Amino acid sequence: MKRLMRKDLLDLQSLSEAELRLILEHSATFDEVARRPVKKVPSLRGRTVINLFFEPSTRTSTSFHLAAQRLSADMLDVRVADSSVKKGETLLDTAATFDAMGLAVLIMRGPHSGAPALVAKHIKASVINAGDGMHEHPTQGLLDLFTIQKHLGSVEGKVVAIVGDVLHSRVARSDVWGLLKLGVKEIRLCGPVTMCPPAMAEVFKDARVRVTHDLKQALDGADAIQMLRLQLERQARFLFPSTREYSKAYGLSSEKLAWAKPGAMVMHPGPMNRGLEISSGVADGPQSFITAQVAHGVAVRMAVLYLLAGTEGGEA
Repeated sequence: MKRLMRKDLLDLQSLSEAELRLILEHSATFDEVARRPVKKVPSLRGRTVINLFFEPSTRTSTSFHLAAQRLSADMLDVRVADSSVKKGETLLDTAATFDAMGLAVLIMRGPHSGAPALVAKHIKASVINAGDGMHEHPTQGLLDLFTIQKHLGSVEGKVVAIVGDVLHSRVARSDVWGLLKLGVKEIRLCGPVTMCPPAMAEVFKDARVRVTHDLKQALDGADAIQMLRLQLERQARFLFPSTREYSKAYGLSSEKLAWAKPGAMVMHPGPMNRGLEISSGVADGPQSFITAQVAHGVAVRMAVLYLLAGTEGGEA
């Protein structure tokens, strides 16, 4: 299989293990391209890619822009504040306008779960979900899988702790679906009961997913730790007594990191709230793979763009 057998990338839940591994294999190829003096290949020459973001983004939007440019695509970033959406145009009409211009890929981020899937049904171009509401963030999940696989050798048999605001995290959902498909031993979802309710485990219907509200229990023997951002913008009210209380119970410090397996990987999808979810000592420490995640994000997004819209003659 040299291409994804689908037009769009909307989630990791629906991807097969073979599709996941195909993307990760191509990510390794493009990761090698990133280390070349000239970081460019002609795979998307003559193709147009559009970033349409309804929510703020630094890492995702920039890495998609770089990925498209390094594949030689014509890349456009559409500012929603300057678009006809502000004049009342519907999302589908905006997407249809882009489609009529002959774009190859539309990359979408927004606050409404399912919006990229709706658009994908109505346009010919490929649609990539760059984060939709509280649903999924598939390319972040892929780069997290790639980071674990590259630095631990494999996802199989590993114990991964995902800590923080699990309830509101689209990253956590994509991570869990991907880890399960690649043979993880155990996933421990950890946070206060208001942000990591016991019912979260039932979403995935897999005995390898466990919920705990005890950070020490979650980190005990973990191979990798994914710390999550507190998504206050998605909370109708504060779901914890104070930031001080939250940091004391669930913030990752050097002392708490010692509960995990020696040398355990520390990750964070960003942006980080230093001193709240994670201490600077850990974020900048030897076990941190946070900047590696960012670097791998470009390679992974190059792989996704190539597999959806690339040409055989332009392969790296």
